[in-house]
Amino acid sequence: MTLSIPCVLMRAGTSRGPFFLRDWLPEGDEARNQALIGAIGASDPLQLDGLGGGSTLNSKVAIVSRSTQPDCDLDYLFAQVGVGHQSVDTRPNCGNMLSGVAPFAIDQGLIPAQDGLTTVRVFNVNTASRIDVTVCTPGGKVTYEGDARIDGVAGTAAPVLLNFLDAWGSVTGQLFPTGQRIDVIDGVALTCIDAAMPLMMIRATDLGLSGRERPAELDANPALLARLESLRLQAGLRMGLGDVSGSVVPKPVLVSAGDAPNSITSRYFTPRKCHASHAVTGAIGVATAFALPGTVASGANMKPGRHGLVVLHPAGQIDVEVDLQGEGEQAALQSAALVRTVRKIMQGVLHLPGYVFPPTSTDTSEVLASQGRRQFPQKEIHIIVPTSSGGGNDTMARTLTRKLGPLLGQAVVVDNRAGANGTIASEYVAAAQPDGHTLLFGYIATHGINPALQKLRYDPVADFAPIGLIGYSPTLLVVPADLPVHSVEELVRLLRQSPARLSYASAGEGTVPHFAAELFKLQTGTQLQRVDFSGAAPAIADVASGLVQVMFPSLFTAQPYLRSGKLRALAVAGATRLGAFPELPTLLEAGVPGVELTQWYALFAPAKTPASVVRQLNTALNAVLADPDIVARMEADGARVQTSSPGELHDLLMSESEKWQGVVLHAGLRPEALLDS
Repeated sequence: MTLSIPCVLMRAGTSRGPFFLRDWLPEGDEARNQALIGAIGASDPLQLDGLGGGSTLNSKVAIVSRSTQPDCDLDYLFAQVGVGHQSVDTRPNCGNMLSGVAPFAIDQGLIPAQDGLTTVRVFNVNTASRIDVTVCTPGGKVTYEGDARIDGVAGTAAPVLLNFLDAWGSVTGQLFPTGQRIDVIDGVALTCIDAAMPLMMIRATDLGLSGRERPAELDANPALLARLESLRLQAGLRMGLGDVSGSVVPKPVLVSAGDAPNSITSRYFTPRKCHASHAVTGAIGVATAFALPGTVASGANMKPGRHGLVVLHPAGQIDVEVDLQGEGEQAALQSAALVRTVRKIMQGVLHLPGYVFPPTSTDTSEVLASQGRRQFPQKEIHIIVPTSSGGGNDTMARTLTRKLGPLLGQAVVVDNRAGANGTIASEYVAAAQPDGHTLLFGYIATHGINPALQKLRYDPVADFAPIGLIGYSPTLLVVPADLPVHSVEELVRLLRQSPARLSYASAGEGTVPHFAAELFKLQTGTQLQRVDFSGAAPAIADVASGLVQVMFPSLFTAQPYLRSGKLRALAVAGATRLGAFPELPTLLEAGVPGVELTQWYALFAPAKTPASVVRQLNTALNAVLADPDIVARMEADGARVQTSSPGELHDLLMSESEKWQGVVLHAGLRPEALLDS
């Protein structure tokens, strides 16, 4: 497969990368990501075969489209592409690349320009935050020429003003995701903050540094880099980001005193190398921590109002103007603005190399012949996750792939294909080449509940070859911490007093959060409005923020929010209490029978996958699940590891099918009844 697509290469702030309209790229996240890997040349560290420059600073991509948000003009999806490895990470954000979004969109005719200045409201898809971007457009056309200068870039250009409107807590849901302004990890005081970019901030002096070291000096200190990475992994867990070993967030930052009362010195890592200057989103985070009291970066107490702050970095400084409201612990930032510059380098047609795209089925025999004796695996293995990124299934799958790949001798990547209650992913894998290179991260919804509720275009037993169980996670009944209920009895009373006013979060029809809530309504005789989400991750985020009042997530999904105090658990939707929460009653003990849903997770291949391949995958999976690190990580996140043979998983599917068909029948939960609720 080869592909030629339009492309605009731009220097945006102190970053550089290709800009694409979403329509220019292949459909589907997998094909899109492969195109980005080919565009940047991610396969080798020098990126000789693409547009990258051998650094994370120029292995960045901006994808732009008209906004789906009613109050925004443009949607901007940022992608960080790997250097020396085929990966695409859309979890972080990049404020430097953001500065090129509005000029690019105006040039491409997505939005009209005004005469003089044009302000465009951009919705950052990565962080669900809004930014007002003001561009110079004399005569209704973008100009890149001007007198503005930013440190780290030669020459001058037209200024681009970025005004961040709601960057605080945009990724994790709260400004200080751990619930504290200073945490201590391995004896080191640090601040975990989510302000435009999740950061882990440490005083340079606490690591024996001055904070004024040059990037090359810091990069040449392997002990420092190893310690920062160890702290970062632990901070990521505390921030609710899960296993961040395969992600670039949170970013480590070393801070020290500035040159004036309104300045602070920063060394920003990306995350395993010190930035030659500084990221814009990182500067917003540093300035926020500097302006607010009680952090490792706090400056002098500031009065409410607008303040010009300076973030000093190796190549100069970034000036950030913040709007501070309130004082002391009540102080909060309402906006943060700074200036960047942009230059369009070239516009044309980008030719992608064919080798970045997986071989088609007609290529399989040639690939097998060229690979010698080893029959499996022959290429990258894709685990298709039927839910959105950031949720419990996604986190668990990514935890496994970190050690599954080395055991199999091939890269194992996670491909999220959320939607249609898991049927999109399930149908995709059921129809895939049965060679073991495309697998499904199945769970109770795709292979248990959903088939009992509705007619599907896949058979959970006939269309799949079971590989093995992964584990179990109990289901909880949770509410926002600020909802004035502390027990199931109080919740039921509130629901009866306020019929149809409260709502529950569904992760999709046929999922546990949906099914459990419907059973709860039936058993308690109460009403709850259903709010659908494209997965558990966005669903639980809205519950934690109080936009939705009730959810039945897995403990794996709920754990970070329970730790941070954003959610309150009322009961276990299972047969027994949990050792980690002995005071938490079961729903049966709380007077609500018939709502018992312990979630399970397993790996499947397409039917007719050779038995030898299934055995090889089962052996590798069980070896990973026997690793103490994996067991400890999953237990810390609220999941219990459970291995099985392919035959034992098949038996589980048969019993689950019989069980849920019976539950649906006895509860009177016809598919059309659920769809209309």
